[in-house]
Amino acid sequence: MADNARAKRLADLIREVVAQKLQRGIKDPRLGSHVTITDTRVTGDLREATVFYTVYGDDEERAAAAAGLESAKGILRSEVGKAAGVKFTPTLAFVMDALPDTARNIEDLLDKARQSDAKVREASAGAAYAGEADPYRKPEEDGAAEAAEGDETDDTAK
Repeated sequence: MADNARAKRLADLIREVVAQKLQRGIKDPRLGSHVTITDTRVTGDLREATVFYTVYGDDEERAAAAAGLESAKGILRSEVGKAAGVKFTPTLAFVMDALPDTARNIEDLLDKARQSDAKVREASAGAAYAGEADPYRKPEEDGAAEAAEGDETDDTAK
């Protein structure tokens, strides 16, 4: 089994080679300039590589890019083999990266939280405290309260 540093170096090399080949070498119109390689992960035995990508566009363009990457998988793997110089060239699996959708979802949730905070701020603009402004006891008040309690217990004992 290979060490993690070697797997990381191979993953970085695969990401660079695939990105360069998609940009310059493959003439598939489905893979135009709107496909971006975001990350690559290689298994510990260096046999399989997962390439994460994003596509700028709608669902139709994403499906076309996925089909284009599947058809170009052999060419890309041979280019990786030439560049890597390893005994066994890893198989490539292309996976759509969920990062843009997750980021969009987080932004929507943050917007809802901001709107909720604004509503709470509006409601509390003219409000007053239910009790005192500072509900905590002060050290000097504690001494006076204990002295008062001591006086009460003395009165009941007489």
